[in-house]
Amino acid sequence: MTAPVFVVDQLADTGGEFVLDGPEGRHAVSVKRLQPGETVVLTDGAGRWAECEVLAAEGKDRLTVRPGPVTEEPEPAPRITVVQALPKGDRGELAVETMTEVGVDGIVPWQAARCITQWKGERGLKALGKWRATAREAGKQSRRVRFPEVADAATTKQVAALLAKADFAAVLHSDFEHASTSLATAELPAQGEIVLVVGPEGGVAKDELALFEEAGAKAYVMGPTVMRTSTAGTAAAALLLGRTGRWS
Repeated sequence: MTAPVFVVDQLADTGGEFVLDGPEGRHAVSVKRLQPGETVVLTDGAGRWAECEVLAAEGKDRLTVRPGPVTEEPEPAPRITVVQALPKGDRGELAVETMTEVGVDGIVPWQAARCITQWKGERGLKALGKWRATAREAGKQSRRVRFPEVADAATTKQVAALLAKADFAAVLHSDFEHASTSLATAELPAQGEIVLVVGPEGGVAKDELALFEEAGAKAYVMGPTVMRTSTAGTAAAALLLGRTGRWS
């Protein structure tokens, strides 16, 4: 799929014409400068999409298109969720952006014990909003029609509960003295859910790791180097997407 992607609230087989306006219409007309005869994709971001022919571009924010049949992209298998400890500064949005581009299905912000960044009150809601907006924009940029779900920030106990329900649960661990397995050789499920935990810059605390292992997760490494928290999730997800055949 190479046509530019735009998001609509609802997508139905209505036939006839459809008007894309508001911020999405403005981007299509004023930024992309789309012209009659070109092709765009409309999606609800939840897997439903339609290829559309541009009929007219009017003003600065009004694009009229003729939608084709609505298609629903199947749920990916196995589903990959990354639990991302909160990085400093804008590295959180960077992690969300690149994980979305490679194909992660779910992202769970995690307030780990060693996180310097704290999501509290209005600041936390604003930061979560930025993560969700980043996932949406990166989904469009990478031509996805099923965007990753960015959950509410989770506590360590909530992460443990998520790991307990997973078909494969992994904690990326940077302490090479701790018994760990290579993620490149782990036995992976063909279906179900894979949950991957990425710790903060200071690493996963011992009590957190113990709780996660009690929930059924195992510690894994990706080679001899230590990656930044904003990089590790993307690298690990790419490895898993390749190994599970989702990139085939």
